[in-house]
Amino acid sequence: MRHNRKGRELSRTAEHRRALLRNLVTELFRHERIETTQAKAKEARVLAERLITFAKRGDLHARRQVDRYVMSREVTRKLFSTIAPWYVDRQGGYTRIIKVRHRLGDGAEMAFLELVKSAEQMAADRKAREAASEAKAKAKEERRKAKAEKEETEEAEAEAKS
Repeated sequence: MRHNRKGRELSRTAEHRRALLRNLVTELFRHERIETTQAKAKEARVLAERLITFAKRGDLHARRQVDRYVMSREVTRKLFSTIAPWYVDRQGGYTRIIKVRHRLGDGAEMAFLELVKSAEQMAADRKAREAASEAKAKAKEERRKAKAEKEETEEAEAEAKS
């Protein structure tokens, strides 16, 4: 019986498991959404919510405790300055696990682990993505025009020489 045996082993040693979860949580805060197995997502969720609660506190001790766990200073800064203010009025439930598919190689259940956002934040993200895609399309069109002009000038020069 597994009395007082909290958490999943994930078929790893304690050091490997801790490193894995640290990396998952760090990347969750960096990208705000990650794809992993369901079991790893459920374990990482516990730690992510705990770290967001620390960030909501916002004092020096909380920052140091988060720094002990998160792998990057820039991610810690993002957690305290950007992510924590999203959840000021929320009492837990900062993350969401969405079941996605079964992995082809071994049939493992895959899931997205993502930070929960409000409707306004999602709309702002959508606008930013649309603006980025429009800028990318515009740059691609300009490159195409520049290439066409270059080819025309090269053809004109070739005709002038002959």
